[in-house]
Amino acid sequence: MDILIVISIVALIIIGMIIMSFVPIGLLISANFSGVSIGPMGFIGMRLRKIPHDQVVKPMIMAKQAGLQGIYLEDLQSYYLQGGRVSAVISALIASSKAGLNLTFKEACAIDRAGRDVLGAVKMSVNPKVIETPQIGAVAQDGIELIATCRVTVKANIKQLVGGAGEETILARVQEGIVTAIGSAEHFQIVLESPDMISKTVLDKGLDVGTAFEILSIDIADIDVGRNIGANLQINQAEADKEIAQAKAETRRSAAKAVEQEMKAQLQSMRAKVIEAQSQVPIAMGDALKNGKLSITDYYNLKNIIADTQMRQSISGKSEDLAAV
Repeated sequence: MDILIVISIVALIIIGMIIMSFVPIGLLISANFSGVSIGPMGFIGMRLRKIPHDQVVKPMIMAKQAGLQGIYLEDLQSYYLQGGRVSAVISALIASSKAGLNLTFKEACAIDRAGRDVLGAVKMSVNPKVIETPQIGAVAQDGIELIATCRVTVKANIKQLVGGAGEETILARVQEGIVTAIGSAEHFQIVLESPDMISKTVLDKGLDVGTAFEILSIDIADIDVGRNIGANLQINQAEADKEIAQAKAETRRSAAKAVEQEMKAQLQSMRAKVIEAQSQVPIAMGDALKNGKLSITDYYNLKNIIADTQMRQSISGKSEDLAAV
């Protein structure tokens, strides 16, 4: 009989140790004192499904203590098995409740599953965030470049966090709006005198449509005068026109040179033909004398005419020299 008692005690101790290895006693007591109804079998079930106790039970205790309604332990376990961040969702719901935001557990889970920082989004809904744009260069209609930097104050739009565009889209739209506003100004002085004209024009465009944020204000942090783009364009155009004119002149010069070379070639060809013809004259005269077509008297008369012509040319050249002297 004593042996049976000992065996029973040992068995109870072993069973107790097994239960204690599956059930964290401290967490069990804290949960039940906080209003979270869970027994040892609930912890054993979570251990068998490989759900860490502190990842589910502690957020449930936080929800109960914060007075959140409509949240159940089974929902937290199911969401954890889906890969959700249970603690972040509960923290976001608590912050939302304190801020008076109407955020439900289902919406918070959807935001978390979308990869958004749900707690950060709730905080941004309460405390707006300031986004500073990089330097934005734009040219007014008079050709003067203005370089502006803006601060965009935004808050998270809880209803648009799932599927809404992020900060990059907001910045891109604001930069586009600033470029358009400056480009529509007739003179750059107008923009410098009233920089709020830019922010008002951009803000009226509704740039936050379809994004996860709501734009509260757009403020011009700094604006500087840059380059005279219009004058630079005119200078570049003048340089381009000059290069075009020089290219055309070079083309015409090359064409004229080619024509000159061609004329020189033709002149040389003509001279060669004349020389060739002159070389044939004595032969022709010899043939004419032999054939009786040219008499001796005619030949000497021709020679006299040539000599007389040469003499006249010689006298004429001397008289020109004497006149020059």
